[in-house]
Amino acid sequence: MINHRCRTLLILLALIAAGEKSAAWSEAAPDSALFFADLPFAMPEIALPRIPRREVSITSFGAQGDGRTMNTTAFSRAIDACHAEGGGRVIVPAGIWLTGPIVLRDNIDLHLEKNACILFSPQLDIYPVVHTQYGGVSAFRRQSPISGWDLENIAITGPGMVDGSGQAWRPVKKMKMTSRQWKDLIASGGVVSSNGTIWYPSAQAMAGEALLEKLQKKNVTDPAAYAACAEYLRPVMVSLVRCKRVLLDGPTFSNSPAWNLHPFLCEDVVIRNLTVRNPWYSQNGDGLDVESCRRVLVEECSFDVGDDAICVKSGKGEQGRRLARPCEGLVVRNCTVYHGHGGFTIGSEMSGGVRNVAVQHCTFIGTDMGVRFKSTRGRGGVVENIYIENIYMQDIPTDAIGFNLFYSNQEPLADAAEAAAFVAEAPVSDETPRFRRIYLKNIFCRGAGRAVFLQGLPEMPIEEIELHNSTISSKAGLFAVDAQSIVVDHLALDTASPMCTLTNCREVTLRSTLPLEKGVALRVRGPRSAQIRLPEVNQKLGGQVVEQSAEVPADAVLLSR
Repeated sequence: MINHRCRTLLILLALIAAGEKSAAWSEAAPDSALFFADLPFAMPEIALPRIPRREVSITSFGAQGDGRTMNTTAFSRAIDACHAEGGGRVIVPAGIWLTGPIVLRDNIDLHLEKNACILFSPQLDIYPVVHTQYGGVSAFRRQSPISGWDLENIAITGPGMVDGSGQAWRPVKKMKMTSRQWKDLIASGGVVSSNGTIWYPSAQAMAGEALLEKLQKKNVTDPAAYAACAEYLRPVMVSLVRCKRVLLDGPTFSNSPAWNLHPFLCEDVVIRNLTVRNPWYSQNGDGLDVESCRRVLVEECSFDVGDDAICVKSGKGEQGRRLARPCEGLVVRNCTVYHGHGGFTIGSEMSGGVRNVAVQHCTFIGTDMGVRFKSTRGRGGVVENIYIENIYMQDIPTDAIGFNLFYSNQEPLADAAEAAAFVAEAPVSDETPRFRRIYLKNIFCRGAGRAVFLQGLPEMPIEEIELHNSTISSKAGLFAVDAQSIVVDHLALDTASPMCTLTNCREVTLRSTLPLEKGVALRVRGPRSAQIRLPEVNQKLGGQVVEQSAEVPADAVLLSR
């Protein structure tokens, strides 16, 4: 009898232990281990949140989804109560849930059911001024609609929607709207700048930019001092700082005051199955800005936004270099981008460095630029080991692939066909950005303003850039300035003459890249040009193969047939 009872007790204990083990929301990423095994760099499997299988509804704490009742307290009480029990899923049922800022806690999954909309109040004074991170530097901003600091095991899931009421926050530039939209916007209230080009939601918001600049120059650290410009201090909509094991899966995030989603200094982040939207005219209306994070997977997401769609950052200037936290171990796959300044972007705030990034199987339709790298003197930082493949683009107004190390300044050869204005070298220091070891293959674009633009610095050329097996139709071809160790292999360009223009480039190999039937295939300019190789010149190539400017060394271009 004793043995039977012991056996029964052991079985019960085992069942209880198994139940406790399974009493968590299992959110394992499908085939993530296999996927990471195939990457060109070492990538540990991402640790996903383990959240207890417990549910509470915000309606149990007095929330009403009528679009009129303020539910800030109900959200807070529901999250706190769930957290006090060890965590679980906070259910947001169908309805329009008007609220102020929501603060997440450890072990919480904020779950938006179908037809649920969290609508953040346009009443700006309920978002206090806080010290946070924005634009790559520490800054005072209004509190984000959704925020979490130093948390573990957090998630926002479900098929519902989050609306940040961005129209109450954002300035709007006239040039980004139709005449009817502009007229309706002015009629809605707000004020217009003295030159008539920018609409602001309020007079305080319009005056806030100049006042903020004064406070920052004086290095004012008292949040109360920023009250007078508070309406200018637009927050990101979802701010997650120093969080571990983060999952965003399912919701639509839209209409953010500034950037939409901003994980900063986070580890083990999975972002999947999201729809991220902003009006195309939204100022600073980025989709996703991953800043100084480690081990991040972004997959199966759709973006249609007003600024960069998927953007990688790591701090700006001295602050970013001092923090020295690169963004590393990032995988982006199977995402679609419609409008946006860039489909996938690195920079311009990349002073802490970016490394070990893979972007695969993505589609960009109508983005201003496809694959975008940007920085400038003063940033510093190293961007390296970037692998981009199987990208499909259509109707790209500017560059299908663009590197610009003179971002926010006048590019010395913005019109790369005009090579008269050569920029002088600057001293190399820790403020000099460096881009190297970036590999692109299977890039296909139907319709772009320019196929490829590579703009390095005279003192620090972009280097070790490879482009393989790609097809691009564009108005202009490939332009490179101050680039070194470049390989272009089997690039089919459907463009005007000249197909390729190289200015002050060294160690460039163009292999099976010049199918032009007439006109100039390659134009070379600049006295620093050297070791430009065309190992397979098409025997049937019509017109002039190479055009060299007078200042180019005679032996700079090496032809072979």
